[in-house]
Amino acid sequence: MSKEIIYREKDVEKLSTAKVLIEALPYIQQLSNKVIVIKFGGNAMTDDTLRNNFARDVVLLKQVGLHPVIVHGGGPQITSHLKKLGIESKFANGLRITDPESIHTIEMVLGGLVNKDIVNSITSHGGKAVGISGKDGGLIRAKKVIGEGEFKNIDFKNTGTVQSIDPEVVSLLDGSPFIPVIAPIGIGDDGTTYNINADLVAGKMAHILQAGKYLILTNTSGILDDKDKLIKSINAHEVRKLIKKGVISRGMLPKIESALEAVSSGVEHVQIINGTIDHSVLLELFTDSGIGTMIRRL
Repeated sequence: MSKEIIYREKDVEKLSTAKVLIEALPYIQQLSNKVIVIKFGGNAMTDDTLRNNFARDVVLLKQVGLHPVIVHGGGPQITSHLKKLGIESKFANGLRITDPESIHTIEMVLGGLVNKDIVNSITSHGGKAVGISGKDGGLIRAKKVIGEGEFKNIDFKNTGTVQSIDPEVVSLLDGSPFIPVIAPIGIGDDGTTYNINADLVAGKMAHILQAGKYLILTNTSGILDDKDKLIKSINAHEVRKLIKKGVISRGMLPKIESALEAVSSGVEHVQIINGTIDHSVLLELFTDSGIGTMIRRL
């Protein structure tokens, strides 16, 4: 038998919830109909709760009129699969050295397993995601990475860098209800398949699509200075100083180079945020304080 009268408990959190919603309004208006490129990587990809929260964030962005474009990595998954095949993972200058024997496995992991997991997560929360490999429609033209400086004698083999991106492939989905989810695999002029660092792909994508925002999800809180203090905002010139000092190095380098590429090409600023924080995308885009480190051109 149902109760005839149901009482509501006092909830002081209701007012704070309303304040959060109102706080988001000007940011939603500012970013409405703009492309938001998000590089999705790190622990957020392998943790079910974080991945699902990310998917919900992305669906919400699309629902309120933004156009998210997802570029994902898959380093831990690749390393795990290669290990099962007895192939050791090697890195130089923050990049994976991809040999011809492993490129097909890497393509399968990125374009098949990882990409489809993200697509399924977004779809399960009511979004319409479409998985795309950089080889589809010639989206990403690539060329072999050539080592420089102390890495000039290293053969990066099937590790590539972005030569060009055809925005028409992504633009076909722009303004539609679909959310592109892009695997960082490219094709050379001679048909060679290249594994490309996802940060570099995302940075170039933000440039080509003239994104209103570019977010890089990582396992760290942002850029730390030489005293391990989190930097809230920094311009490109000061970032390059930190690189020269060795404060920014190894796996962080491709992310920073990606950010510098984007801001130098017209993207207003790039945000490096901690993807292990629940709903980090919403916190950055729709709150006054934001999170992480902002990289500015000036």
